[in-house]
Amino acid sequence: MEFVTHRVRNPFDQSPPCEEFVAGFGDTDAHFHVIGDHPGVHGGLETSIPFTGRPWSAAFFEALEACGLVERIAWADPDADAHALDSADGERARTDGSRAIETVVTDRTFLSYLHLCLPEGDPEYERFEPFFDAELRAIVAHVLLPVGERATRHVLETYTARPVDDELDMDALHATEIRGSGWLIVPVKDPATWTDDDSERFVQRMQAIQASDYRRESDLGRFLPGSEPYRVR
Repeated sequence: MEFVTHRVRNPFDQSPPCEEFVAGFGDTDAHFHVIGDHPGVHGGLETSIPFTGRPWSAAFFEALEACGLVERIAWADPDADAHALDSADGERARTDGSRAIETVVTDRTFLSYLHLCLPEGDPEYERFEPFFDAELRAIVAHVLLPVGERATRHVLETYTARPVDDELDMDALHATEIRGSGWLIVPVKDPATWTDDDSERFVQRMQAIQASDYRRESDLGRFLPGSEPYRVR
């Protein structure tokens, strides 16, 4: 089943019980699902776009653009009083000395958080997991990209049969491929700690995956008359 909507911000109309939150953003028929922690860690409150508004956001989105998961980045002009946005509901995000992002155009990609609300104290991951899980199962992407230790741990524990160490070595896991229960998983080191080598490894890995048969589908055409394939997720 494919969920189709022209909205890219909060396409599933999620209304969590909190004042400040960042819902999912991007293509609802995405092949790639980029999963972060919460807005206090990975940003997005100013634009309602996950992973924006941080000093590392520009480099992170440039890497997504370089590997084809983002089609285009619209940059803010910090000196302009008024700026015409390509997206009618776009807002301006500023970062500490880095280029600020107004909005992005994704390409087969959806961005969301495990914990979509900005925590007032300790994050309540179990309370907000149903919001994330609803997005994940509605999108049914082929590749999951958990960003940072918390998201990586959740994805490995929940969507694979792989034993998970008490402490994850994100340097070793970064930009590797792990076969999950219906998904290909590519852990991503937290962008706040990226080096140029980390960015290059990520871009090269995602380019290689897209050049391969990464889709997690079954061909049911063999059970039907004729020779046409009938692929389902």
